[in-house]
Amino acid sequence: MSVWGASPLADVLIDAKPGFACGDDPQDGVFQFRMNNVTTEGEFDFSKKRRVPRETGHLDTYLLQAGDVLFNATNSPELVGKSAFFPGYEEPAVFSNHFLRLRPRPDRLDGRFLARWLMLQFQRRVFQGMCRQWVNQATVGRDSLLGMHLPVPPLAQQQRIAETLDRAESLRAKRRSALAQLDTLTQSLFLDLFGDPATNPRGWPLVPIHEIGTVITGNTPSRDKAEYFGSAIEWIKSDNINTPYYYLTKASEGLSAIGKSVARTAPANSILVTCIAGSPDCIGNAAMTDREVAFNQQINALVPHRGDPHFIYAQLRVGKRIIRRASTDGMKGMGAPPTTIPRATATSNGSIAA
Repeated sequence: MSVWGASPLADVLIDAKPGFACGDDPQDGVFQFRMNNVTTEGEFDFSKKRRVPRETGHLDTYLLQAGDVLFNATNSPELVGKSAFFPGYEEPAVFSNHFLRLRPRPDRLDGRFLARWLMLQFQRRVFQGMCRQWVNQATVGRDSLLGMHLPVPPLAQQQRIAETLDRAESLRAKRRSALAQLDTLTQSLFLDLFGDPATNPRGWPLVPIHEIGTVITGNTPSRDKAEYFGSAIEWIKSDNINTPYYYLTKASEGLSAIGKSVARTAPANSILVTCIAGSPDCIGNAAMTDREVAFNQQINALVPHRGDPHFIYAQLRVGKRIIRRASTDGMKGMGAPPTTIPRATATSNGSIAA
């Protein structure tokens, strides 16, 4: 088994440059990467593009070049650290002040390898633990990032590792796409059978949420007490919900038996909903539980005691706009489950009969 030496990140980079803020969005400007353009899977999303004026001072010093890595240094705590390899783009591109542009030394470090290593730390919540946090945002300092040690195998081996991981990610992306298409089909069938819960065009009587279940808001046991954290129960965060999967994904962190006693938990067949998030698009995302879990304060759980839980879950998925309408629309959206939903959810078999 090969043993690779570890080097401080600063030693294998040419530079680590922060971007700049700009409130303008001229139609003929230069494309600027912003937080929403990098996904939690380490991919680029070009569905929303903002631009900056071409006459912005020293714009050339912020241009990205093929081989760079974008590190999202400032965001909400659960999103700090998402990173992406930049292979080049069809037009010049710069980046916002929420990112650090990491430019590897070509003789020491492969950019794809670096991006994969950073994403591994992101998935392990390493950056969340390094954050300096205030009301709306959190950040990982440049010096803290550059002081991290990463394994540096020979360059050819880095490239082989990156290629293998790229192929694996391609397969995962295809699976996510298939699940998303299946979810779209499920929602279309639901709308055909029962109508849109957000507009209730068929005029079903509405029932208060509290008549069909109990709503529980999650919490975070004190980080100052190490004994609260362990493996007695999973501690769910919004990234376990904001996926195309029907059920919650496995949490990366857990609580001890003592931690569970001070946490908020939900049993199997509950519905967990993201109600606070760094991105408004995540507000209202939902997933079913197939096991007992604890969960943090960004999440509300609906524990049904009347009606079919899976039917209620389907209605919340289709009626996501109801929850988003309750959002504060601040940097962090804040929403809550709807206070009322069509009466069809209260029946045991999903029947629309009154």
